[in-house]
Amino acid sequence: MSPTLPMFPLGSVIYPGLQVPLTVFEDRYRALVHHLLRVEDPTERFFGSVAIREGYEVGDHGAQSLYRVGCRVRLTDVEAHPDGTFDVVAVGVDRFELQHLDTTGEFPVGHVVDRPEGTAPVADEQLVRARAIFTAYREALSQIRSDPYEGTLPRDATYLSWTLAACAPLPLSERQALLEAEDTAARLTMVTDLLRAELRAMNVIPSLPATDVARTRWSPN
Repeated sequence: MSPTLPMFPLGSVIYPGLQVPLTVFEDRYRALVHHLLRVEDPTERFFGSVAIREGYEVGDHGAQSLYRVGCRVRLTDVEAHPDGTFDVVAVGVDRFELQHLDTTGEFPVGHVVDRPEGTAPVADEQLVRARAIFTAYREALSQIRSDPYEGTLPRDATYLSWTLAACAPLPLSERQALLEAEDTAARLTMVTDLLRAELRAMNVIPSLPATDVARTRWSPN
């Protein structure tokens, strides 16, 4: 039997190493938070998230089709409200592959297997190129809206790849492809190519990042 995780499907992709704020108001996900808060060791309050391929995060039907590769997440901060809802902050830890989703209990539970990161080396030239493309994108975007990333970029290659993936203005399918990339080198190549294409599109229509037209508003649950 594969290990299990409480599951919180979302209309977005969570990446390892990065924080995500969530507003929890549905009964099943309130139950999930209560379950996690009963875990005595705060460092062991894990749940899993996979992106919704088709369907909705809320309502009687809920998620109709899910991506299989997701992110194991640690609950780090919880603010409870009088109406029973929660504002929480969680941090992505590592990847898994969802084998089966059990929805018969108070909250969804996933049977998962680990999806470890590959170990292919990353060339220095690739790091320089990825940083340069993202810097050019930030400069172009700053002419029309706020900077998508504050501070200096990470030095670690893997964390850099996740950071660029999170900051890049991409539709869900491309964000998911970055999560599923075999290793850091492959992910850096993908996100560099995607940002380069975004820059080319912005040069044609400079008032709007090209992928904005393909985006929908993200609701956290």
